Amino acid sequence: MILETIRSRDDLLHLTKEQDQQLCGEIREFLVSHVAQTGGHLASNLGIVETTLAIQKVFDTSRDRLVFDVGHQSYVHKILTGRMDQFSTLRAFGGISGFPKPNESVHDAFIAGHASNAVSVALGMARARTLQHEDYHVLALLGDGALTGGLAYEGLNNAGASREPLIVILNDNGMSITPNVGAISRYLARVRLRPGYFGLKLWYRSLTARIPGGKKLYRFTHRVKARMHRRLIGTTFFEQMGFTYLGPVDGHNTERIAYLLKVAAALREPVVLHLITQKGKGYEPAEDVPEYYHGVGRFNPENGRPLAESKPSFSGIFGEKLLEFAKEDTRICAVTAAMQYGTGLGHFAHALPQRFFDVGIAEGHAVAMSAGLAKQGMLPVAAIYSTFLQRAFDMLIHDVALQQLHVVLAVDHAGLVGEDGETHQGMFDVGYLRQVPGMVIYSPASHAELEQMLHAALYDCTGPVAIRYPRGSEGAYRGILEGSVLKEGTDCTVLTYGTMVNSVLALDQACSEAGISLEILKPGIIAPLDYAPILASVQKTKRLLVVEECSNHGCLADEVFAHLACSGIPVTGRKRNLGNHFIPHGSVPELYHLVGLDADSLFPLVQEVIRSEK
Repeated sequence: MILETIRSRDDLLHLTKEQDQQLCGEIREFLVSHVAQTGGHLASNLGIVETTLAIQKVFDTSRDRLVFDVGHQSYVHKILTGRMDQFSTLRAFGGISGFPKPNESVHDAFIAGHASNAVSVALGMARARTLQHEDYHVLALLGDGALTGGLAYEGLNNAGASREPLIVILNDNGMSITPNVGAISRYLARVRLRPGYFGLKLWYRSLTARIPGGKKLYRFTHRVKARMHRRLIGTTFFEQMGFTYLGPVDGHNTERIAYLLKVAAALREPVVLHLITQKGKGYEPAEDVPEYYHGVGRFNPENGRPLAESKPSFSGIFGEKLLEFAKEDTRICAVTAAMQYGTGLGHFAHALPQRFFDVGIAEGHAVAMSAGLAKQGMLPVAAIYSTFLQRAFDMLIHDVALQQLHVVLAVDHAGLVGEDGETHQGMFDVGYLRQVPGMVIYSPASHAELEQMLHAALYDCTGPVAIRYPRGSEGAYRGILEGSVLKEGTDCTVLTYGTMVNSVLALDQACSEAGISLEILKPGIIAPLDYAPILASVQKTKRLLVVEECSNHGCLADEVFAHLACSGIPVTGRKRNLGNHFIPHGSVPELYHLVGLDADSLFPLVQEVIRSEK
């Protein structure tokens, strides 16, 4: 096998065209067999094998900067840059990440877990290179819908005008870009992708650079040529923004891609290389249903079927219940940002397509559009992952809260999400949502509570409202709590919310065996918070432990302890949350133990509170 012999870039440079093709096949087999064991992003990586190989053959990514826009497409890059032997640890605690991480390898130029920022980051790197008088190439690799995000166009607009040497590689695996990227571009490709065309262009530039006044002559003739070009056959969207456009090109032809990358590098100007690829290529199940194999759990590589039966999830329950309400109420609309299936809205989109809006990777637009829907009397429900909703914070303040519009936010993947790691952990929504004036925040701990709270969010509220719930299914707690007191006790009050209650219930069992009586409070609404049951409980126990699955900054505990202090109520208090640092990838139970949110870790903290003087 060729793949087993690849240990450095030098090994790639000596491969023939036939060996390149064989290597690409072996990489796809490697991806399927390993992702089947670890889970992860499969379809997108199967589609970018030839492109990544061409990049590695033309550029030295230990020095040249390759910036991924959607970082889950970096698996092949990791395989070819010395991490193949670690792939059995992919996304596992202590193993390699499913996204680029500079502290993992010198070949990873920048962390990339969200999308649409690659051109902006790459332009910053290119400008740093120029200011520091250094010589290396900078590439931005876009794909999987990155161009549906507005930030991508901000970057393109500035990069094209900058004239900084920069290569933007567009991995187009079927998404719509603009009308210009179509018949006109294919016509241009027949002329502009001939080797003679670029050979002449590079020769002419080299010639004019050697003669007095040559640069001015080149700029003048270039402007004349560009003007004639626009009048005769038009321009692409990218050319209008100041890029030289190469494409569209078969993104599964390593030799052709490598040639064009060399051309793009030699041009020393902003270039867009447009590649047409097939998401899931080389693995029939992923080719047939690429959206299903975008992110998968462990599966049987022989037939693509999951190894574990799927359980009802919070996302699925949300989607089913919302559809049920929407069939009865024609005001209800569902909005999402390129996460139709991830947020459980697949059935809604099929049943009520006129009231389902997938806006692409544009969370800010999703929230602002929801504000417009609400202003005109509709009932918009925007389903967005916690980590992605961060990108729409300004719209929450300016477009929704300022007018107290009734927009319902379904904040999916709240809390720790596990194997996707730092960029995807939903640890900040408690802090940033509680800052929004008038925001009501529900935190269900079970599927039944989610159903009840969704109804309340739609019909009992009039302003901005959020329902935050985790990835996956419910735990041991599966009831519906009326009020906040889940269990009465005498020794210590434990305040928690959401599915964190499952760790607290396990803690309660350990405390009972040790003769410690806990009083457990689990409010369903965490903003605005009902202080009456908290005050009553703390006045009885004189001790309070607040357990939360969120960042320390903006946590509920700080507000509660401040309120108790201002109320003149003495209490011995402790808090435990996710802390002030980012949480790495790993399984959720492993991460709970890492941050001290499992029952075994919480028990010594309760003992510490109990030993303290009242």
